[in-house]
Amino acid sequence: MYRWLLCWRYLRTRYIALASVVSVTLGVATLIIVNSVMDGFTTEMQDRMHGILSDIIIESYSANGLPNHESFQERIRQSVGEDLLGVTTVVHVPAMVTINHRGEPITKQLNLIGIDKETYSQVSDFSKYLLHPENREKLTFLLKEGGYAPDRQNFPAAGWEYRRRVAAMKKRNFELQQQFEIERRRNEELRKQISGVGTSPSETNHTIAPPSSGSVVATDGTLVKEPEHGFQFPDFPMGGTGQHVPPVEFSNNNSVQPAEALAGPAFDLIPSRDEDFAEQFDAAKDQHEGIILGISVGSQRGRNLHGEVEDYFYVQPGDDVMLTFPTAGEHPKALNAHFTVVDFYESGMSDYDSTFAFVPIESLQRYRGMIDPASGLSSVTSIQLKLHAGADLNLVRDMLRAQFPMELGVEVNSWRDLQGVLLAAVQMETTILNILLFLIIAVAGFGILATFFMIVVEKTKDIGILKSLGASSVGVASVFLGYGVLLGAFGAGVGAVAGLAFVANINMIADCLEAVTGQEVFDPTVYYFDRIPTIVHPMMVVWVIIGAMLIAVLASVLPSIRAARMHPVEALRYE
Repeated sequence: MYRWLLCWRYLRTRYIALASVVSVTLGVATLIIVNSVMDGFTTEMQDRMHGILSDIIIESYSANGLPNHESFQERIRQSVGEDLLGVTTVVHVPAMVTINHRGEPITKQLNLIGIDKETYSQVSDFSKYLLHPENREKLTFLLKEGGYAPDRQNFPAAGWEYRRRVAAMKKRNFELQQQFEIERRRNEELRKQISGVGTSPSETNHTIAPPSSGSVVATDGTLVKEPEHGFQFPDFPMGGTGQHVPPVEFSNNNSVQPAEALAGPAFDLIPSRDEDFAEQFDAAKDQHEGIILGISVGSQRGRNLHGEVEDYFYVQPGDDVMLTFPTAGEHPKALNAHFTVVDFYESGMSDYDSTFAFVPIESLQRYRGMIDPASGLSSVTSIQLKLHAGADLNLVRDMLRAQFPMELGVEVNSWRDLQGVLLAAVQMETTILNILLFLIIAVAGFGILATFFMIVVEKTKDIGILKSLGASSVGVASVFLGYGVLLGAFGAGVGAVAGLAFVANINMIADCLEAVTGQEVFDPTVYYFDRIPTIVHPMMVVWVIIGAMLIAVLASVLPSIRAARMHPVEALRYE
């Protein structure tokens, strides 16, 4: 009993040990905070990776894909058995998208993925990252009337309502071009007539004067001002700029009258094309084959003049884009096809959101020539599997690798294998951080070691008295070991409480730091997260506390041995 009484007395009265306690506290708190944030980011990243990648991917080396994928699927179902939850087929090819923005083409490289809308959502979390609520429930490649991203502010107008306004403005623009061409030809004929009879324009009162620089003549004789370098037609909209642009209406006499402003976002202007008004395709009623773009393909996130985070859209649901991708076969050729953007995909992973685009698998197979015209059988580039929770991912992968060796032209990987480099880098970073932060506690251990040696020297006479009264060497050593245990337990306990409290309020603390420093601690334009993600694993907290206490106990071993070896007579005679 006397051992613990002495330990408690030393802990209360020896304020020199406070520095060691503070070191242990800071080390434990820092370890808990860093591990919680790292685990939060890692889990969020893995969830978003896994959201687009199924558990097992069987991919073909050939550009033509797997022509007999039905037999592959049957063998997979027999091999995996009850662990199999879902199967889907995918066509994955490199592509390029061309977006017309302000009259200039924007081209971006894409990973074009043809998916089965009925089964793809069964093997991945793809649907939950779509912006339209109906597509989250049941995926279609049809344009919706509206209602995109209801949980986001300042999202531009999108859907059929937007597309009809675009088509109407295209049509007005086309009609205006036609009218101006008629006026131009009429004035050209008039100039020829005037020059043919040798009469100057000023002597002719019964004709319409040719347009002067900076103006054009309407049929009612009024002058409509034009820019210095030629008449500019109102163009049709494609992307949002954040302002409202009023359209232009033309009456029968071609006088220019302003129309009421469009509802929704403003529009960038690009020239119209005659083929947009072909009889077989009415943009106000029809759409091309649907495509779902990664949100960063059609937009860019940044800050406006007020410092607020904002997405600037080059294209939005309801607009048309052109895809360029290779055909299948030994001698592939580049193929162009128009698609209508029907939704955006936003996973928060920049590698996915800036490169992925999804179209119906049947359309991509048809465009690329992956359907045998004789038999009607189609080819795919990969087969993706979803396993039941708790299934051994590596065991299933190894079993399928044995059944489908690489000699068959296929490769079997789990989603972790495909992202192995990134996951390994994150794991390595976490390990190195833990080692470095444990060195903080190790420094505190050296402080405890020095403090205990000083206490042993200072309490030499007291140790001699204890031994002369019958205390054993083990009992004396246990006094200092117990002192180390109390120091470690107290420091680790306070550090754990402080660390958990910090993690629980980390976003509020970040807001306070931003208000004080004026600098953002967590930039949403970089991380695409609204808040800092954190996950606290109880076993992590337990191991950190045990590690801190172990370091404190080890630091007290040498002083304890020295105290235990003291001879009582020599200790009493110590000055």
